[in-house]
Amino acid sequence: MPQQIPHDIRQDPYIRGLFERIPEKHHASFSDVQLVCLKEAMGARTWGIHQVDMRGVFGFWHWRYYYVVLAGRNKRQLSDRERALALHVKVVALALFILFSTLLGLVVLYLIKSAMGIDIFPNYSLGLWGWFSTEVLHR
Repeated sequence: MPQQIPHDIRQDPYIRGLFERIPEKHHASFSDVQLVCLKEAMGARTWGIHQVDMRGVFGFWHWRYYYVVLAGRNKRQLSDRERALALHVKVVALALFILFSTLLGLVVLYLIKSAMGIDIFPNYSLGLWGWFSTEVLHR
């Protein structure tokens, strides 16, 4: 059932476009409720505008491909499967963030140790300090 019938649904751009494709003798046979239901069922964007809405087409070889990138606040109810998938994605993203942060922290600690001249394992080096001191510090 539609949420609310606009004041004059027959002036809606979507409904006018629908009426252009239907013989005029049938226009009066649709009730306002039916028109609102048709608009919602046929995918008219009653749910709003996305904060990020990028659409385009690019050609590759003999074919043309389209892409759509949509992003925004999710206002719909998620199914159990979608909730489980979202939880898994969050867990993987958190694990990757922690792994990246840990590795970055270890590299920083290694560079600090090397800058201070501390050798934990004699005659062994990862070579990070040599690269860092020549490529980054002496530029």
